[in-house]
This record gives sequence, C-alpha cells and structure tokens, in this order.
Amino acid sequence: MSAADIPTMQPVRELLRRSTLFRHLADDELAALEHALEWFVLPGGSTLFEAGETSDALYVLRSGSLGAFRRRDDSDVEQRIGLIAAGESVGELGLIVDQPRSATVRALRDSELLRLSRAAFDALVKRQPTAMLEAARVAVERLLMRRTGDLVSSPRTLALLPHDAGIDAQAFARALEQSLSLYGSCRVLQAGDAADQTSAWFAAQEAASRFVIYLAGSANDDWRELCVRQADALILLADAAGEPSVWPERACLSAQQALHRPRHLVLRHARAEIGWGRGAAWLAAAPGARLHHWCGGDDVERIARLIAGRSLGLVLSGGGARGFAHIGVVRALREAGIRIDAVGGTSIGAIIGAGVAAGWSDEEMIERYRRAFVAGRPLSDYTFPFVAMTAGRRVSELLRDAFGERHIEDLALPFFAVSANLTSGDAVTHRAGSLWYWLRASSAIPGVLPPVFHDGQVLVDGAVINNMPTDVMREQAVGDVIGVDIGADDVLHAGVEEYASPHGWRLLLDRLRRPRRPGVVSILLRAGMVNSKAANADRRAKASLLLAPPVTGVGLLDWTAYERAIELGYQYALREIGGQKDALADDTPLL
Repeated sequence: MSAADIPTMQPVRELLRRSTLFRHLADDELAALEHALEWFVLPGGSTLFEAGETSDALYVLRSGSLGAFRRRDDSDVEQRIGLIAAGESVGELGLIVDQPRSATVRALRDSELLRLSRAAFDALVKRQPTAMLEAARVAVERLLMRRTGDLVSSPRTLALLPHDAGIDAQAFARALEQSLSLYGSCRVLQAGDAADQTSAWFAAQEAASRFVIYLAGSANDDWRELCVRQADALILLADAAGEPSVWPERACLSAQQALHRPRHLVLRHARAEIGWGRGAAWLAAAPGARLHHWCGGDDVERIARLIAGRSLGLVLSGGGARGFAHIGVVRALREAGIRIDAVGGTSIGAIIGAGVAAGWSDEEMIERYRRAFVAGRPLSDYTFPFVAMTAGRRVSELLRDAFGERHIEDLALPFFAVSANLTSGDAVTHRAGSLWYWLRASSAIPGVLPPVFHDGQVLVDGAVINNMPTDVMREQAVGDVIGVDIGADDVLHAGVEEYASPHGWRLLLDRLRRPRRPGVVSILLRAGMVNSKAANADRRAKASLLLAPPVTGVGLLDWTAYERAIELGYQYALREIGGQKDALADDTPLL
C-alpha cells in the first residue's frame, strides 16, 4: 500500500520534511517520494532484515522503534549496536555501497514503516544527486557512532511501572518529566488521557514530544499492558524497603528482555542513605535490569541524563601508586561542576573509582586511601613465593576495612571493576557482589599478590587484559566517557650497564649503589600490564575526553608519593578540562 493512501497516519510529507535523509527535497520531489513509499506494519519482535541479506531497500520509521543487532565474535550472543527512533531511517548504507546488510534489524515494539525500494532510490538519485550526498552523510555518521559505541538514538517512550501501590509513581514521573525537559519536550500520559484513543492518536503524541512517559497504575490492567507495548524502555519503580517480588508483567517483561529493550530498576529510599543488601534483593526480582537508587532530586536528574544519552561515565586505569593521581582528577572534575553518572576501572583505578561511586567526598577519599595505602602498608606481608611474594591478607583486610560488607549493587552510582580470568583468558567485568572481594581480584598483581580463586577460576589484576576499560563503559550506552590513563610505559629502566645473567653479589652491590634498575616487584607489576598495551590505543580513542596526568616521577609502588601524586593529577586536570568544562557541565555531547 502506498504511503499516500493511508489517511489515518501522520502526513507522510511532514514526516519526510523532518527526516535528515529527505528534508532537503523540494515539495514536488517529496510528493513523488510519498507515492513511491510503501507502508506496512511490523509487529514487536519481528525481523525487518537479517545481517548478510541483500540490500534491496531503505526504510523510514513512522512510529515505534527498531533495534540493530550484531553477533559478538562469531558467537550466538547478539549485542544491540543501535536504536532507530521514529522519524529516522535505516538500511541506506547497504544501498549506497551495494553491500549486504551489515546488521540484523528487529522491531522492539509494534512499528509502522515506509519502504523505499532500490529502484525508487536509484530513480531519486538520478533526479536529485544531492539525495545521495545526504544519504552518504547519514551513513557515515552512523558508522562513527557505532565505532565509539554510541547508540544511534536514545529511547523516546518510557513505561513507568510501579511495583505496587506503596510507591509514589506520580512524584517520580513528574520529577523525571522536569529533568527530561532539559533535553526536549516531555509529556506524561496516564490512563485517563488515553481513554478510547486510536493508535494514530498515540503516534501523534509521540511525534509531538521528544519524550513520552506512559505512567501505569499499580493494578495489572489493560492500560498497564498498553504502556509496556508502547515503550522503548521500561522503568520498574519500587520502594527499597518493601518486600521484593516479581512485577505483575513477569511474562511480558521476559519477552521484552528478549527484544533487548532497556529496563531500569529504580529503588526509592526514604532517607539519603542506601540500605545495604536492598539492591541485590530487588535485582533478583528483575534480573537483567540496570539498577538506580532514588534518594533525592539529583538521582532523578542522573537517570534522565542516562535516558537522554547525556550521562557521563568516568573510567580510571590501573598503574600502582600512580593511581593516587585519580583522586586529584576527581577533585578537579567536581570543582568544575562536572557530574559523574557512572564509574568503572581496573586495579587501583577500580579501588579509587569505588570511593567515587560510594559518594565519598574529596576529604573522605584522601583520608581513607591514606589510611589504607600509606599507613596500612598493603604489600608488607611477604611470604614464601609459592603463589606470590605476599600473602595478600593485608590487602584484603585493608579493602574490607575501607568498604565494609557493602555490595556493588548498593553503591550510589553504577560501578564496575575489571579483573583478568587466567583460566579462560578473558577480561571479567564485576557489576554485582561483594565490593571489597572484587576489588581484591581486580588488583591481584600476578606474582605480587595471590590470585582470587572463584568457582574454579583464577582471577588476577585486570590490567593484564584491559587496563583502561572505556569499551566496557561504552557498552553501558552513556553519553560521554572521560578516561584517565596514568600509564606505566616509562617505569622500567635497566641502567647503562648491560648483562644477561648477573651474579647475586653483583646485584647486591648494585642495590647498595642505588642504580636505576627495577626491582622484582616492579618487574612483575609491569609485566602484568604489557599485554593490554596494544589494545589500549583503541580504548583511549573511545574516550570523549582523555586525561593523562604526568606522573612519570612516581614509581608504581611509591606509596610515600601519595600527596604528590594527588596534586599532580589535580593540577593537570584543572589545566586540561579548560575548554571542555562547559560542554561537560552543560550535558552537551563531546562527540
């Protein structure tokens, strides 16, 4: 059926005029294009086209939403690499380069599309060569976004599903509406607003606003089911102090998980403090959801930034005692008014990042880490080197003392730590479980600290595989990523005298002369980071803003340089933020 023959839908010409791909066309060309487009409906979960298929058409999404998927490393696991929202196009790249489909595209919910065949597209290009240039520009923008890990578009329709009548969903909806309005018009729709309305009415509401929040009631009724069907993303709202149980739409939510629609679990806390253990308990009732804690207005603003694609993730690299520079960088970011929405890191970067995610102030961080790493002497429990040079008990005690029995799920900000699995040869991302335990795994320097043995796996310092996990942060679909790389490329120098097999007495004499030659602990620490260097260049490129504090004068195990490293990071970050400050603080994407 031609798009021009559909009377109930939003005028096609108006839709095309707003489209990036066709908005440059004159009215007569738009009229011709309108008749060439074929209209059809794609039910939620249905496939539009598969990767590898012939590129025979492009599509304009009239209503609903589509997801682009690609398999990971020849496995059966699919990863969503793009979200196509109403008014956007998909499939133009294959027509331009005359190549098979590069990804699989499915409907995330019931969607209406307009199809332009290859023959019609070629005819348009012959009449209007500018059309090819515009299509090429859109395709290149998509490729650049996928390269950095950004989604093509952020969700536009949200279903707000309260767990029960005990949670004030109205208050959250209004607060979220106000926060989202900073990034575009937003409207809250309730059952009374939509009584007896047609699908065309819903499409019109979504076309008129950048964001639409469908506020469901606590009862399991038809309106609540409609909210789920209309949503690009689901917000599961619950009272943290309540008794966790599955949502009424258990079967429906499982279906949505298969469709890769984002699900956000928001826990309301009566006080500013997050109750320990509540995050894990509620996640068990909504597995696979992203967890957020709602203690005040700042938390709603953070959730809104994430939904709008304007959030900021901070990634901190490993590097021994040089990692204290991270504390100075965080202080400078905070003073510049830059709001950190998620944190992740490796080794010492994960340890410092955990303090940021816990909501510690600058003063708390400086004092707690001084007590743990300077006064605590973490590598002082030397032992027979059957597994490592130290017993590791001292580090475990210090981490446990600093973070207690808190779980990652109970941190104020979303957080992850990276360790390396020597059994499988893979990097492991820890987003749940005992915080101190996974920090211990992430910082288990091979040969220096014993590995963490967990479920038959051998876990060591994440720097062995991924020393600056900006790629992991990008997978969380944040807006911008600040990467802080303290590096370790310059830390080993052998001195001017060469020899391959020095005698023990020779080494002792050199030690007394204090030569520029690394010790065994420094060699082991550096050796554990070498493997990740090649991939580190690509991970550095994934940062919207890369900070590399000049800490070359600080040794990897120079715990006494604590204050100096903090000050180096602070002064450097103050200088480097400079022109980027306004962009970051005003929630404007850097890319």
